Amino acid sequence: MAEPLDIVIAGNGPVGMLLALALESSGLDSVLVGSEREPADRPIALAYNSRILLERVGAFRALAATPIQSIHVSQRGGFGRTLMRASECGLEAFGYVVSYSDLCASLRKSLATPALAGEVRRYAPSRQGDSMELEVASDGAQRVLQARLLVLAEGGPLAQRGSSAGRFAWTGRRDYGQSAVVALVRTERAHGNGAWERFTPEGPIALLPFGDRLALIWSTTHESAHALCALNDAAFLARLSGAFGARLGRFVEAGARSEFALALRYRRSSPEPRVLAIGNAAQTLHPVAGQGLNLGLRDAWDLARLAEGTERAAIGSGAFVRRYVAARALDRGAGIGITDALVRVFSNDNRVLSGLRGAGLAALDLAPPARRFFARRMMFGARALP
Repeated sequence: MAEPLDIVIAGNGPVGMLLALALESSGLDSVLVGSEREPADRPIALAYNSRILLERVGAFRALAATPIQSIHVSQRGGFGRTLMRASECGLEAFGYVVSYSDLCASLRKSLATPALAGEVRRYAPSRQGDSMELEVASDGAQRVLQARLLVLAEGGPLAQRGSSAGRFAWTGRRDYGQSAVVALVRTERAHGNGAWERFTPEGPIALLPFGDRLALIWSTTHESAHALCALNDAAFLARLSGAFGARLGRFVEAGARSEFALALRYRRSSPEPRVLAIGNAAQTLHPVAGQGLNLGLRDAWDLARLAEGTERAAIGSGAFVRRYVAARALDRGAGIGITDALVRVFSNDNRVLSGLRGAGLAALDLAPPARRFFARRMMFGARALP
């Protein structure tokens, strides 16, 4: 029987493609499997650390990226606000807003070997237990691959299709009772490369600079989100102005709107051999603070570096999987915890909590070291240096 591949990556989104690119110089035999569907064209926020990772694989230079140079945080109906500037951290930007489809195209172009067009349908340990057997639907036919390690790199039902799928059940869930309304909007005043996070009792409103417009992510109740998408542009802009305020003048233009439900889901990866989940296959976060994709990209990079430094025969072993889970535990746990706490603490109209939130924002605004500490962890993850 032929030697198994070292790693098969299921999912050719940004996380899967970054992992494949990071493995190209490792000497390991890896294959990326994914669909040929065109990705959605929507703005996405990349943290500064994600820029560094993309630069390392040659996928950032071609992107049209709008820098986020300041972040203004406030709450509706309460005092307290804070303004963070990237220059305080010695950086040109906290992060960048890019088109998701452009990001995928840039990563795809950087790949030395294109993804295998197809889908992993099922997977199961081999009889010898030294690899995983994968059933791949490709070009209308079924193929069987063997790999020392299968990496699930995108959300969806794949994690439930394997004979060992029970370990990938969602072990943590929280329904926020919110949906996000997303759209491109324009304001009277130029954004000046600033981003805004405005907390309201129904959920946060985020505005991110994207070219000469702003990307809106408006978290609110399911009913309100549905109603907002049904409004005409004038009525929608009036509602947005009432919820956000006049910091940027009037809202004067709104593009097409869409909505999607928000929830927290994560898997406690069991340290068993041969399969790992990363990115959205491992955790799906609320968009507040923009941590989801950036956490997934760090998952991919750390996994690639671990695989590169591991003897080939040991890749995918129980010890290998345990080392990866331990290496990612702090960053992953902090990303999940901070995002969840922000939503729960700020998405309510409790007057006591409103006062505490205001005091916290005011204190943060008066303490540059605290702002830098918080900002660096949003940019680089929990293991960032002070």
